[in-house]
Amino acid sequence: MTHEESLEVYILQHTDPEGDYLYRLWRATNIHMLHGRMASGHLQGRLLKMLVSMIRPKNILEVGTFSGYSAICMAEGLDDGGKVYTFEINDEQEDFTRQWIDNSPVADKIEFIIGDAITEAPKLGIDFDMAFIDGDKRTYKQTYDMVLSILRPGGFILADNTLWDGHVIDHAYDNDHQTQGIETFNAYVANDTRVEKVILPIRDGLTLIRKK
Repeated sequence: MTHEESLEVYILQHTDPEGDYLYRLWRATNIHMLHGRMASGHLQGRLLKMLVSMIRPKNILEVGTFSGYSAICMAEGLDDGGKVYTFEINDEQEDFTRQWIDNSPVADKIEFIIGDAITEAPKLGIDFDMAFIDGDKRTYKQTYDMVLSILRPGGFILADNTLWDGHVIDHAYDNDHQTQGIETFNAYVANDTRVEKVILPIRDGLTLIRKK
């Protein structure tokens, strides 16, 4: 086991457990879905729950449901009456994801929607308190602008994968469209005076953004 792997084991041993349901979802995601590592997983999932518990949002928007792991984690941190509205553009994932969300202990706090959040989320007519962006990296900037337009002042945006396996500083990936999307987003947010921001080097990079 490498030093990094040993450190990861140590971190998880000293972090709250994810619980049996999420563990089984993580296993099923990696067995039955392509790119299973896209699911948030134990450490980031506990961080998402903690951040929701700290911020105490009423309405959360998620862009990119994937298998539902992160939506469930955020819903766990919600107060009574709170709701996660999660959008997944890939309708081929619906059968897998919907059963895991619907059978979860927090199903009543999650609204799972198949569709393009960029066009459909504003139609909900909701002022969101928090958002988690984890969809198509090529359209991160467009997603961010949409989210910011329906986020209340003082609200928070979490953007996942903003270090993109280190590809953002590796010129070998300069022509990769997803890397370009992340780099464009990172530069745009860094220069956006409407928000405060910080990148956390957790997992694949998580940017915390606060709308002024």
